[in-house]
Amino acid sequence: MPTYGSTVRSPLTALCPDLRTALTRVGYTADTLLEVLGAEAHSALGRGEPVPVRRIARSAGDLGTLIRLLLLGDAVAEHEVAAALAPVPVADAIAAGLLSTDGHRVRAALDLRPLDSGAGTRWILSDLDDSMHRRTLTEDHVLGVGHASLSLLRATPTAPVGSVLDLGTGCGVQAVHAATYARSVTATDVNPRALWLAEATAALNELELELVAGSWFDPVAGRRFDQVVANPPFVVGPARVEHTYRDSGLALDGASELVISRTPDLLAPGGTATVLAAWVHTEDADWRQRVSGWLPAYGIDAWVVQRDIADPALYVGTWLRDAGLDPRSAAAQDRAEEWLTALDDAGVTGIGFGFVYLRAIDGPTEVLAEDLTHGFDDPLGAEALAYFERSAWLRAVVADPAVAWQSRYRVDPATALERVSLPGDDGWEHRVARLHRGDGPRWQHEVDETTVSLLAGMRPDGLPLYELIELLALSQGSDEVTQEFAAAALGVVTGLVRHGLVHPV
Repeated sequence: MPTYGSTVRSPLTALCPDLRTALTRVGYTADTLLEVLGAEAHSALGRGEPVPVRRIARSAGDLGTLIRLLLLGDAVAEHEVAAALAPVPVADAIAAGLLSTDGHRVRAALDLRPLDSGAGTRWILSDLDDSMHRRTLTEDHVLGVGHASLSLLRATPTAPVGSVLDLGTGCGVQAVHAATYARSVTATDVNPRALWLAEATAALNELELELVAGSWFDPVAGRRFDQVVANPPFVVGPARVEHTYRDSGLALDGASELVISRTPDLLAPGGTATVLAAWVHTEDADWRQRVSGWLPAYGIDAWVVQRDIADPALYVGTWLRDAGLDPRSAAAQDRAEEWLTALDDAGVTGIGFGFVYLRAIDGPTEVLAEDLTHGFDDPLGAEALAYFERSAWLRAVVADPAVAWQSRYRVDPATALERVSLPGDDGWEHRVARLHRGDGPRWQHEVDETTVSLLAGMRPDGLPLYELIELLALSQGSDEVTQEFAAAALGVVTGLVRHGLVHPV
């Protein structure tokens, strides 16, 4: 059961043991839903198209009843709901706020859906969205499992740690995920309704969470954690709060700045953080400098990954729809006008979105901010930890270049060499060579033939780097390695190490 710093106990908590029994008995799990619905109907569910799902659910027994009730938002006959939710009495579910009455039928009052983020099914409770039924969201609306939360789940490292803080937990999905790899999980939120639902989510999944109410960093002042995960209200716009799950009351990217600048104070030595964030692009400043300026001068290794850039009009329209507004309505148009005017007055040309990874180190802050807008499938969580390990090695090289010169290297098995030639007057003419990393973020590096030859000689049991470049210099007709040649070779190798195409042994 969850424990608390300060909040109100959820009336759903007492219902959760029997509710878990019902969900398990019926097979209301992520895998079973996919199996019963099939790929096509399951995809339709994700697109908010109820008819293909409903047609299958009608003949799927008690599971079909829960699909219609909980996923499609249909009004269902009470006797069908009673059979599907047994041993939970329908009256108790209504009293607890899980269901509501609709004449002689019953509807879901909350969103309850299964999620498998890699450790088996977990059930997540949240407020109803407008994917199946048009509805305007309230200020204290608690968002469920959306695209942002799913992307953060995939981006968060899951190596075992001691303590995790989920800053701004919402429905608790990140905290539930953290419980699979952490010994203790603390989750905070300023919204009492969010903690009400996070408590129920924890109880439904038989998890021990510490839930603490309060604004931003106040609930955990003076504490340190091995890992922090945050999906803050990062929406870029005017300084207002219409929905607590997305609006911070801070202008532009002030919420992201606040979280990124203050999170280092929460990290234990060697601790890491994963923050979902947004930042503005302007004509007179580079976004990399903007985000880098939010970090302290000492104690942090930061990897900032920009996954997307949206133009202001697209950005505003997307978030208006997210709140259940029709962009063609008068109210939505008034809000869009105000929103776009605020962005225009601030000189905003675009809004960047991505992940900020932090690790607490004992040394001057280092920041690598880079675009990762191309497509790839592999989750970034493990890659972030590998990046920090590679970054630590590179710092050692800066302190003592002999570390690099005396090391042996191996080319990653997923690294491929591509040569591009185009037709010319005398046949195919070589234009460029690229190294591709075939996993993770799919990095690419253009290389020359000297680099290709250097990598060809890299073996775990082969020669150290300096001896390799000595041989390379001899093969090119030079009796000695010049300072310029050595510096160029070291720069290429360290760049490839940083992106995981080559590894020191």
